Amino acid sequence: MKIGFVRRGHSSTGGAEAYLIRLASALASLGHEPVLVTTRDWPESRWVHRGIIRLEGNTPEEFAAAFASARTGCDIHLSLERVPGCEVFRAGDGVHSAWLKRRAGFEPFWKRATRWLNPKHGQLLRLEGRIFDPANTRAIIANSRLVRDEILSCSEFPSERIHVVYNGLSAPAIPADRLKSRKKLGLKERELGVLFVGSGWERKGLRTAIRAVEALDDAILIVAGRGPAEAFRSDRVRFTGPTDELGMLFGAADVFVLPTYYDPFSNACLEALAAGLPVITTPANGFSEIIEPGLHGGVVPEGDAGALAVEIEKWRDAEIREATRGARVARAAEFSIERNARETLRVLESVAAG
Repeated sequence: MKIGFVRRGHSSTGGAEAYLIRLASALASLGHEPVLVTTRDWPESRWVHRGIIRLEGNTPEEFAAAFASARTGCDIHLSLERVPGCEVFRAGDGVHSAWLKRRAGFEPFWKRATRWLNPKHGQLLRLEGRIFDPANTRAIIANSRLVRDEILSCSEFPSERIHVVYNGLSAPAIPADRLKSRKKLGLKERELGVLFVGSGWERKGLRTAIRAVEALDDAILIVAGRGPAEAFRSDRVRFTGPTDELGMLFGAADVFVLPTYYDPFSNACLEALAAGLPVITTPANGFSEIIEPGLHGGVVPEGDAGALAVEIEKWRDAEIREATRGARVARAAEFSIERNARETLRVLESVAAG
């Protein structure tokens, strides 16, 4: 099939963009033709396949309108954007209405009061209403049961047309030498290295992670990613900034944490699991659905720094971490991009045949 992948905009560090590229390559290896339907800012160098169709659209609604009048020549469209008219929608960014409710758990009152000054929220909610209308969308792919259940709770979309397909990795980062990596980050051998990776630090619970680490003896939080470091200063935190040296970070760390308030399914958690690290997250992360607490990591309530500190402490013993390391690597290996592509393709083929 000639498959149109629909995505507005581009971020060089975006998880959606990285996933789209992996999925398109996996489907191309199965004999299908990927075509990217996007805006002007997606660099050609980051799309190795032949077809790119560029549409105008600086806002979500403008892009949706441009797609509605476009003729792509594709047999089917898989949209990673809220774009009515695509046969299959992948809700990889979650449900915006659910996210707005969850934001109340951490954002100050003044932000809630001024939220609607940003027209983007209204646009996304209107587009979501149209996407979740079964007359406009043939099938939805959710990347976790969390997202599936949110769609069912806010719409009348038929449950049998929502398919859960978890994210998949292509080439997990291999942990680098521990001693060299810890020396590079300035970690002493006795210190427990707690790793946090991601952007959107308020949403992903960085303040909770900092409070938890500050409650522990000899623990250092390593924060990798783009964000306002000056607003999160602590003598227990080391900021690396954006980095592609995941192998070094995984080699240095003992535990990975993501106490997020909302993550449909965190790829960073899956990568850390593949590197053998215990992963501690929250029920608001779809990734939590694939792990067994005590073996693969742990699950704690959002915003609960005390519970997070207790869970981190459980993994301080190096012998416990090493004894369960193989189980974590094996679990992560079940979620490959090849598996993701096969399951996604089954949805696309069933829609195309129907």
